[in-house]
Amino acid sequence: MSISIPDLVTVRARHPEAIAEAAARRVRRPLLGDSGRLMIVAADHPARGALGVGDRRTAMANRADLLERLCVALSRPGVDGVLATADILEDLLLLGVLDGKVVMGSMNRGGLSGAAFEMDDRFTGHRAEDIERLRFDAGKLLLRIDYDDPGSLTTLESTARAIDDMAARQLPLFVEPFISRRIDGKVRNDLSAEAVTRSIAISSGLGGTSAYTWLKLPVTEDPDDMAEVMETSTLPAVLLGGEVGDDQEGAYEKWRKALRLPTVQGLVVGRSLLYPADGGVEAAVDTAVGLL
Repeated sequence: MSISIPDLVTVRARHPEAIAEAAARRVRRPLLGDSGRLMIVAADHPARGALGVGDRRTAMANRADLLERLCVALSRPGVDGVLATADILEDLLLLGVLDGKVVMGSMNRGGLSGAAFEMDDRFTGHRAEDIERLRFDAGKLLLRIDYDDPGSLTTLESTARAIDDMAARQLPLFVEPFISRRIDGKVRNDLSAEAVTRSIAISSGLGGTSAYTWLKLPVTEDPDDMAEVMETSTLPAVLLGGEVGDDQEGAYEKWRKALRLPTVQGLVVGRSLLYPADGGVEAAVDTAVGLL
Protein backbone atom coordinates (compact mmCIF):
# COMPACT_ATOMS: atom_id res chain seq x y z
CA MET A 1 0.00 0.00 0.00
CA SER A 2 1.30 3.43 -0.95
CA ILE A 3 0.74 5.87 1.90
CA SER A 4 -0.40 9.40 1.00
CA ILE A 5 0.47 11.68 3.89
CA PRO A 6 -1.29 14.67 2.24
CA ASP A 7 -4.53 12.65 2.06
CA LEU A 8 -4.31 11.72 5.74
CA VAL A 9 -3.57 15.31 6.70
CA THR A 10 -6.53 16.56 4.65
CA VAL A 11 -8.92 14.18 6.38
CA ARG A 12 -7.54 15.07 9.80
CA ALA A 13 -7.76 18.80 9.12
CA ARG A 14 -11.16 18.91 7.41
CA HIS A 15 -12.99 15.87 8.74
CA PRO A 16 -11.59 14.82 12.14
CA GLU A 17 -14.88 13.05 12.86
CA ALA A 18 -13.84 10.49 10.22
CA ILE A 19 -11.67 8.77 12.82
CA ALA A 20 -14.60 8.02 15.12
CA GLU A 21 -16.68 6.98 12.12
CA ALA A 22 -13.97 4.56 10.97
CA ALA A 23 -13.72 3.13 14.49
CA ALA A 24 -17.48 2.60 14.60
CA ARG A 25 -17.42 0.75 11.25
CA ARG A 26 -14.46 -1.46 12.04
CA VAL A 27 -15.16 -5.19 11.95
CA ARG A 28 -14.09 -6.69 15.27
CA ARG A 29 -12.95 -10.19 16.22
CA PRO A 30 -12.29 -12.14 19.43
CA LEU A 31 -8.95 -11.59 21.13
CA LEU A 32 -7.96 -15.19 20.50
CA GLY A 33 -8.86 -16.71 17.15
CA ASP A 34 -9.18 -20.36 16.15
CA SER A 35 -5.46 -20.97 16.62
CA GLY A 36 -5.60 -19.91 20.28
CA ARG A 37 -2.40 -17.93 19.67
CA LEU A 38 -1.66 -14.21 19.27
CA MET A 39 0.73 -12.52 16.87
CA ILE A 40 0.71 -8.74 17.49
CA VAL A 41 2.92 -6.15 15.80
CA ALA A 42 3.98 -3.34 18.15
CA ALA A 43 4.52 0.27 17.09
CA ASP A 44 4.13 2.35 20.25
CA HIS A 45 7.81 3.27 20.55
CA PRO A 46 7.76 6.76 18.93
CA ALA A 47 5.52 8.28 21.62
CA ARG A 48 8.26 7.64 24.21
CA GLY A 49 10.80 9.30 21.93
CA ALA A 50 12.33 5.87 21.23
CA LEU A 51 12.83 6.26 17.47
CA GLY A 52 16.04 4.29 17.01
CA VAL A 53 16.57 0.87 15.47
CA GLY A 54 20.09 -0.46 15.73
CA ASP A 55 22.46 2.32 14.67
CA ARG A 56 19.66 4.29 12.94
CA ARG A 57 18.73 6.86 15.57
CA THR A 58 15.55 8.10 13.87
CA ALA A 59 14.48 5.04 11.90
CA MET A 60 10.88 5.20 13.15
CA ALA A 61 10.51 8.96 12.64
CA ASN A 62 9.30 8.75 9.03
CA ARG A 63 5.56 8.24 9.47
CA ALA A 64 4.81 7.25 5.85
CA ASP A 65 7.54 4.60 5.99
CA LEU A 66 6.33 3.29 9.35
CA LEU A 67 2.73 3.08 8.16
CA GLU A 68 3.76 1.24 5.01
CA ARG A 69 5.70 -1.29 7.07
CA LEU A 70 2.72 -1.73 9.38
CA CYS A 71 0.34 -2.24 6.48
CA VAL A 72 2.65 -4.90 5.01
CA ALA A 73 2.91 -6.66 8.39
CA LEU A 74 -0.86 -6.56 8.97
CA SER A 75 -1.48 -8.04 5.52
CA ARG A 76 0.54 -11.18 6.23
CA PRO A 77 -1.30 -14.41 7.11
CA GLY A 78 -1.26 -15.18 10.82
CA VAL A 79 -0.80 -11.59 12.03
CA ASP A 80 -3.62 -10.96 14.49
CA GLY A 81 -3.30 -7.25 15.15
CA VAL A 82 -1.37 -4.19 16.20
CA LEU A 83 -0.33 -2.34 19.37
CA ALA A 84 0.18 1.41 19.06
CA THR A 85 -0.64 4.87 20.35
CA ALA A 86 -3.66 6.91 19.28
CA ASP A 87 -1.99 8.77 16.42
CA ILE A 88 -0.76 5.62 14.70
CA LEU A 89 -3.91 3.57 15.30
CA GLU A 90 -6.04 6.41 13.95
CA ASP A 91 -3.90 6.63 10.80
CA LEU A 92 -4.42 2.89 10.35
CA LEU A 93 -8.17 3.30 10.91
CA LEU A 94 -8.30 5.94 8.18
CA LEU A 95 -6.35 3.61 5.89
CA GLY A 96 -8.93 0.89 6.49
CA VAL A 97 -6.48 -1.87 7.44
CA LEU A 98 -7.79 -2.77 10.92
CA ASP A 99 -10.90 -4.77 10.00
CA GLY A 100 -10.79 -8.20 11.61
CA LYS A 101 -7.67 -7.30 13.59
CA VAL A 102 -6.99 -7.08 17.32
CA VAL A 103 -6.38 -3.42 18.14
CA MET A 104 -4.45 -2.67 21.35
CA GLY A 105 -4.10 0.87 22.70
CA SER A 106 -0.87 1.87 24.43
CA MET A 107 -1.71 3.60 27.69
CA ASN A 108 1.37 5.03 29.45
CA ARG A 109 4.04 6.72 27.37
CA GLY A 110 5.06 9.45 29.81
CA GLY A 111 8.40 7.93 30.84
CA LEU A 112 10.31 9.39 27.93
CA SER A 113 13.40 7.53 26.84
CA GLY A 114 16.48 9.10 28.44
CA ALA A 115 14.56 11.63 30.56
CA ALA A 116 15.34 12.31 34.21
CA PHE A 117 11.69 11.40 34.93
CA GLU A 118 11.76 8.22 32.83
CA MET A 119 10.72 5.96 35.71
CA ASP A 120 7.70 8.11 36.56
CA ASP A 121 5.85 6.57 33.65
CA ARG A 122 2.63 8.60 33.62
CA PHE A 123 -0.47 7.54 31.71
CA THR A 124 -0.38 9.95 28.80
CA GLY A 125 -1.87 7.67 26.14
CA HIS A 126 -5.15 5.79 25.88
CA ARG A 127 -7.43 5.67 28.90
CA ALA A 128 -9.80 2.79 29.52
CA GLU A 129 -12.73 4.94 28.40
CA ASP A 130 -10.95 5.77 25.12
CA ILE A 131 -10.34 2.11 24.34
CA GLU A 132 -14.00 1.37 25.06
CA ARG A 133 -15.27 4.36 23.06
CA LEU A 134 -13.19 3.50 20.00
CA ARG A 135 -14.21 -0.17 20.20
CA PHE A 136 -10.61 -1.29 20.51
CA ASP A 137 -9.94 -4.75 21.87
CA ALA A 138 -7.31 -4.38 24.61
CA GLY A 139 -4.83 -2.08 26.28
CA LYS A 140 -1.18 -2.32 27.13
CA LEU A 141 0.97 -0.60 29.77
CA LEU A 142 4.62 -0.56 30.72
CA LEU A 143 5.55 -1.15 34.37
CA ARG A 144 9.20 -0.57 35.15
CA ILE A 145 10.11 -0.85 38.83
CA ASP A 146 13.32 0.68 40.14
CA TYR A 147 13.71 0.07 43.87
CA ASP A 148 15.88 3.21 44.10
CA ASP A 149 13.51 5.54 42.22
CA PRO A 150 10.40 6.94 43.98
CA GLY A 151 8.81 7.53 40.57
CA SER A 152 8.22 3.81 40.29
CA LEU A 153 5.66 3.98 43.08
CA THR A 154 3.53 6.41 41.08
CA THR A 155 3.61 4.08 38.09
CA LEU A 156 2.81 1.10 40.30
CA GLU A 157 -0.28 2.75 41.78
CA SER A 158 -1.43 4.09 38.40
CA THR A 159 -1.04 0.61 36.92
CA ALA A 160 -3.30 -0.89 39.59
CA ARG A 161 -6.01 1.70 38.86
CA ALA A 162 -5.70 1.10 35.10
CA ILE A 163 -6.18 -2.62 35.69
CA ASP A 164 -9.33 -1.83 37.68
CA ASP A 165 -10.66 0.53 34.99
CA MET A 166 -10.10 -1.97 32.19
CA ALA A 167 -11.55 -4.88 34.17
CA ALA A 168 -14.69 -2.84 34.93
CA ARG A 169 -15.20 -2.70 31.14
CA GLN A 170 -14.23 -6.37 30.66
CA LEU A 171 -11.32 -5.30 28.48
CA PRO A 172 -8.02 -7.23 28.51
CA LEU A 173 -4.96 -5.33 29.68
CA PHE A 174 -1.43 -6.46 28.82
CA VAL A 175 1.04 -5.50 31.55
CA GLU A 176 4.72 -5.36 30.58
CA PRO A 177 6.73 -5.48 33.84
CA PHE A 178 10.45 -5.09 34.44
CA ILE A 179 12.76 -4.71 37.38
CA SER A 180 14.94 -1.83 36.24
CA ARG A 181 17.82 0.28 37.48
CA ARG A 182 19.96 3.14 36.27
CA ILE A 183 23.46 2.31 35.08
CA ASP A 184 25.61 5.30 34.17
CA GLY A 185 22.45 7.39 34.09
CA LYS A 186 20.55 5.11 31.70
CA VAL A 187 17.61 2.90 32.62
CA ARG A 188 18.41 -0.76 32.08
CA ASN A 189 15.99 -3.67 32.45
CA ASP A 190 17.21 -6.65 34.45
CA LEU A 191 16.50 -9.83 32.48
CA SER A 192 17.92 -12.26 35.03
CA ALA A 193 15.63 -15.09 36.06
CA GLU A 194 15.26 -13.68 39.58
CA ALA A 195 14.33 -10.20 38.37
CA VAL A 196 11.80 -11.40 35.79
CA THR A 197 10.28 -13.75 38.38
CA ARG A 198 9.89 -10.86 40.84
CA SER A 199 8.35 -8.61 38.18
CA ILE A 200 5.77 -11.30 37.36
CA ALA A 201 4.87 -11.79 41.02
CA ILE A 202 4.42 -8.05 41.61
CA SER A 203 2.41 -7.30 38.48
CA SER A 204 0.15 -10.34 38.81
CA GLY A 205 -1.14 -9.09 42.16
CA LEU A 206 -2.06 -5.55 41.12
CA GLY A 207 -5.61 -4.26 41.08
CA GLY A 208 -8.88 -5.48 42.50
CA THR A 209 -9.06 -8.39 40.05
CA SER A 210 -6.67 -10.12 37.69
CA ALA A 211 -9.47 -11.59 35.56
CA TYR A 212 -8.61 -9.44 32.54
CA THR A 213 -4.86 -9.09 33.11
CA TRP A 214 -2.35 -10.54 30.67
CA LEU A 215 1.42 -10.36 30.99
CA LYS A 216 3.81 -9.20 28.27
CA LEU A 217 7.19 -10.63 29.19
CA PRO A 218 10.78 -10.74 27.94
CA VAL A 219 12.73 -13.93 27.47
CA THR A 220 15.28 -14.19 30.29
CA GLU A 221 19.02 -13.83 29.72
CA ASP A 222 19.30 -17.62 29.87
CA PRO A 223 16.31 -18.97 27.91
CA ASP A 224 16.57 -22.24 29.83
CA ASP A 225 15.34 -20.36 32.92
CA MET A 226 12.01 -19.47 31.32
CA ALA A 227 10.18 -22.66 32.29
CA GLU A 228 10.77 -22.06 36.00
CA VAL A 229 10.17 -18.31 35.71
CA MET A 230 6.79 -18.83 34.05
CA GLU A 231 5.64 -20.97 36.97
CA THR A 232 5.27 -17.73 38.98
CA SER A 233 1.76 -16.97 37.70
CA THR A 234 -1.27 -18.52 36.02
CA LEU A 235 -1.99 -15.34 34.05
CA PRO A 236 -1.83 -15.78 30.27
CA ALA A 237 1.29 -14.24 28.76
CA VAL A 238 2.78 -13.13 25.48
CA LEU A 239 6.47 -12.71 24.73
CA LEU A 240 7.82 -9.31 23.83
CA GLY A 241 10.35 -9.08 21.07
CA GLY A 242 12.47 -6.07 21.91
CA GLU A 243 15.43 -5.08 19.77
CA VAL A 244 17.40 -8.15 18.72
CA GLY A 245 20.19 -6.56 16.70
CA ASP A 246 21.78 -8.67 13.98
CA ASP A 247 21.14 -12.03 15.67
CA GLN A 248 17.61 -12.52 14.34
CA GLU A 249 17.95 -16.31 14.25
CA GLY A 250 19.10 -16.40 17.85
CA ALA A 251 16.05 -14.39 18.89
CA TYR A 252 13.73 -16.70 16.96
CA GLU A 253 15.19 -19.74 18.72
CA LYS A 254 14.64 -18.14 22.15
CA TRP A 255 11.03 -17.35 21.26
CA ARG A 256 10.47 -20.85 19.86
CA LYS A 257 11.51 -22.48 23.14
CA ALA A 258 9.47 -20.15 25.33
CA LEU A 259 6.35 -20.53 23.16
CA ARG A 260 6.14 -24.17 24.23
CA LEU A 261 5.37 -23.17 27.82
CA PRO A 262 1.74 -23.55 28.92
CA THR A 263 1.03 -19.94 29.92
CA VAL A 264 2.66 -18.39 26.82
CA GLN A 265 -0.02 -17.59 24.27
CA GLY A 266 1.84 -15.66 21.60
CA LEU A 267 4.19 -12.87 20.54
CA VAL A 268 4.12 -9.07 20.55
CA VAL A 269 7.03 -7.92 18.41
CA GLY A 270 7.84 -4.50 16.99
CA ARG A 271 11.08 -3.12 15.66
CA SER A 272 12.74 -6.46 14.92
CA LEU A 273 9.91 -7.29 12.50
CA LEU A 274 9.16 -3.83 11.13
CA TYR A 275 12.85 -2.97 10.66
CA PRO A 276 14.65 -6.30 10.32
CA ALA A 277 18.38 -6.40 9.72
CA ASP A 278 17.91 -7.70 6.16
CA GLY A 279 15.22 -5.13 5.38
CA GLY A 280 12.49 -7.62 4.47
CA VAL A 281 9.33 -7.07 6.53
CA GLU A 282 7.39 -9.89 4.85
CA ALA A 283 10.05 -12.54 5.52
CA ALA A 284 10.62 -11.44 9.10
CA VAL A 285 6.89 -11.44 9.90
CA ASP A 286 6.27 -14.79 8.19
CA THR A 287 9.12 -16.38 10.13
CA ALA A 288 7.76 -15.07 13.43
CA VAL A 289 4.26 -16.32 12.57
CA GLY A 290 5.78 -19.72 11.80
CA LEU A 291 7.06 -19.96 15.39
CA LEU A 292 3.45 -20.08 16.60
